[in-house]
Amino acid sequence: MIGRLTGVLVEKNPPQILLDVQGVAYEVDVPMSTFYNLPGNGERIALFTHLIVREDAHLLYGFGTDAERRAFRQLLKISGVGARIALSVLSGLSVAELAQAVSLQESGRLTKIPGIGKKTAERLLLELKDKLGADLSVAVGINRAPPATSDVLNALLALGYSDKEAIAAVKQLPEGVAVGDGIRQALKLLAKS
Repeated sequence: MIGRLTGVLVEKNPPQILLDVQGVAYEVDVPMSTFYNLPGNGERIALFTHLIVREDAHLLYGFGTDAERRAFRQLLKISGVGARIALSVLSGLSVAELAQAVSLQESGRLTKIPGIGKKTAERLLLELKDKLGADLSVAVGINRAPPATSDVLNALLALGYSDKEAIAAVKQLPEGVAVGDGIRQALKLLAKS
């Protein structure tokens, strides 16, 4: 297994890059989160990698952080999720955002990603709940929210507020607030800002 590559970035064609490692050029698919953080061509980079060997191809995936690679590997373990969908998920959400969506069980954030429907999003949340949510929530400092808070957040997102606005409003709500009261209080908070 190829676990890490360090070399010179030769070419960038999203989502694929060409990495020259001492005269051997590797084609590596990367999530857009990694792609946007790459330096210019001719610069040295290091990527954590995951190699998938199929009957017809050897596919190499690269990640800027080990947390991204761990999340990718957890996604691959889910039935019906292949490398392309896992790459899409990590391109659409950072690892912290994915962990937060899993912790709060927010399927709406996942369905915004191209290629992820409602059923796939729900399966991802269910399968990742004990794996990704617990593991990465601690790492990125996310506490499990009570179900009412999650419902308030989903209601605000459905009303068209951005993730950032909705999360900020929900954080200001008192502990154990009922869903209806929480929505009213959050809307008042958002109206003031």
